[in-house]
Amino acid sequence: MTTTTDRFVPALVPGEVILDQVVAARAPWSAVVAAGDVLTIVDIAGNQAVDCLLYSAADTRVRYSAPETIARQGRIALTSGSVLRADTGAALMTVLADEVGVHDTLGGACSKESNTLRYGQHTRFQHGCLENFLIEGARYGLGARDLASNINWFMNVPVDPDGALGIVDGLSGRGKRLALRADVDTLVLISNCPQINNPCNAFDPTPVRMIVTRP
Repeated sequence: MTTTTDRFVPALVPGEVILDQVVAARAPWSAVVAAGDVLTIVDIAGNQAVDCLLYSAADTRVRYSAPETIARQGRIALTSGSVLRADTGAALMTVLADEVGVHDTLGGACSKESNTLRYGQHTRFQHGCLENFLIEGARYGLGARDLASNINWFMNVPVDPDGALGIVDGLSGRGKRLALRADVDTLVLISNCPQINNPCNAFDPTPVRMIVTRP
């Protein structure tokens, strides 16, 4: 489903449209993207963070590894050309194109527990990305032990000289896109981040659009 506000934004890599859906603010989403197909993620309103986990659809024990991905590419941030690797070293997806330029691999996923620790007990009722991952992952038989360090698309997490991480306003804007090619059949889990306590999504979660094309 698309809306009138983002219908004009095409997939970043053209091709036959296999899937075109809008993910509501704060909501989870998932799909298996077939090898060779391309997933375009559209930041509809701008400055929204999109948490993401990747698994081999053939064997979900093979999953995205932040350490393996960072070590192989020799840099922390993700952008065009980044290969998203499993803990085995196998390529799951590759960033073909990117209109933002910097995406986070370190910030992790918010949760009821982390919200409480960082922002106080009054935030404990707020569900986070961890809860979204558990809800959506359950559809594929995945549980808490199957979660790993995640990617935060569109999120800006600078590393200070002393090694501390910051969470600041994103670099994305209205309609900005990135495109991911599946190198194997890949299960993609998304949490359209519900965080309202820090500026990762301008304190105002907004929808994103997921388009799968077959070049």
